Amino acid sequence: MVTVVDVVDPATEEVFTSVPLASLEETDEAIARAQAALPAWRAVAPGDRARLLRAFAEAVDADREHLARLEVRNSGHTISNARWEAGNVRDVLHYYAAAPERLLGSQIPVPGGVNVTFHEPLGVVGIIVPWNFPLPIAAWGFAPALAAGNTVVLKPAEQTPLTALRLAELARQAGLPEDVFQVLPGAGPVVGQRFVTHPAVRKVVFTGSTAVGRRIMAGCAEQVKRVTLELGGKSANIVFADANLEKAAATAPYGVFDNAGQDCCARSRILVERPVYDRFLELLEPAVRGVVVGDPADERTEMGPLISAAHRAKVASYVTDGTRVAFRGSAPDGPGFWFPPTVVLPESPADPLVTDEIFGPVVAVVPFDGEADAIRLANDTAYGLSGSIWTSDVGRALRVSRGVEAGNLSVNSHSSVRYWTPFGGFKQSGLGRELGPAAAESFTETKNVFLSTEV
Repeated sequence: MVTVVDVVDPATEEVFTSVPLASLEETDEAIARAQAALPAWRAVAPGDRARLLRAFAEAVDADREHLARLEVRNSGHTISNARWEAGNVRDVLHYYAAAPERLLGSQIPVPGGVNVTFHEPLGVVGIIVPWNFPLPIAAWGFAPALAAGNTVVLKPAEQTPLTALRLAELARQAGLPEDVFQVLPGAGPVVGQRFVTHPAVRKVVFTGSTAVGRRIMAGCAEQVKRVTLELGGKSANIVFADANLEKAAATAPYGVFDNAGQDCCARSRILVERPVYDRFLELLEPAVRGVVVGDPADERTEMGPLISAAHRAKVASYVTDGTRVAFRGSAPDGPGFWFPPTVVLPESPADPLVTDEIFGPVVAVVPFDGEADAIRLANDTAYGLSGSIWTSDVGRALRVSRGVEAGNLSVNSHSSVRYWTPFGGFKQSGLGRELGPAAAESFTETKNVFLSTEV
């Protein structure tokens, strides 16, 4: 009997399609096919592998509007965000299409011979993609893995499988061999767990919660299996008194409410230097109330719904009758998993509103006293993924950037991700780095070979 999952439009709560979920047996079959396809794929000449990845990128580009529209229904992303995400897949593929011809080994001087190194593909890579950014996070895993000569089995989140399935179709259209890149919808405890336990899967790439990431890491340790983890976050947006307060306040909503706050990089703690705390809140209020929340297919919409009723209930559980709410934005009435942009003033830095990853459109504003206090508060979390620093003092920007324990920081900006720079977290926000020039090498083993020249 085939198990299926209903795909629900978060903006309407309507089931608009169903997708079969893979069984354990089907997972094993997919891994076996990926393993069988590996020798031929790793033997493809680097230039030919590069051409196939570029063709894949062009197929994505030609299908970009269709992918974006599908993502709007698949995950509730705004159409503007979904177009950017589809374009990011294209750009990531183009970027890593250069990698096959640039995975260079080295020649190391040694006595009595020649010593050379090679970058060998790991083998089968299992990629587990979350529901919050189904398109780009998939590409961040499969593009460098394929470029390095690995085969890939990718599991999308149960709630959002549609765009990943479409990417698999586009890969076939572009000429990639069928079993080199497979998309396998399925439950985490079935497909994802099998990636962890199957000996033929040589690396697992996971993006999701820290709790699940710990279990994956522990499971992979049983086989000394490679793992890359991009996990939770509770990022700080630090605003100093010498900052451009108008710009800092006007942009703050987009640092946390983008994708309805369902973003590991969301700056969900705004730390404001005490002398400008009240003024910042005055400037922040119209910016928050001005966020356009509604139909994600509407070009004017800036924030869509949450992913599900269960997730909305989780977010709502943090904002109770006793919560000090400074102000809120709007949210539509009627069907849809809506939650308004909400600014809260916690009683202390130990409040769960400050410490927990709410993963919704809720931001806590906390005062601080001076540079050292700002760094202390920013680091007072188990996470360390991202963050922003607002100041007009370049020296302070550098000091605070070095002091904050986070993998991706922006000064006078909220931009966390560029496909040509490394991305990843400190502490319990993850392990390893995605994107950037070194990502393809993370899908390889370095082999050292000594050739004796002695007679």
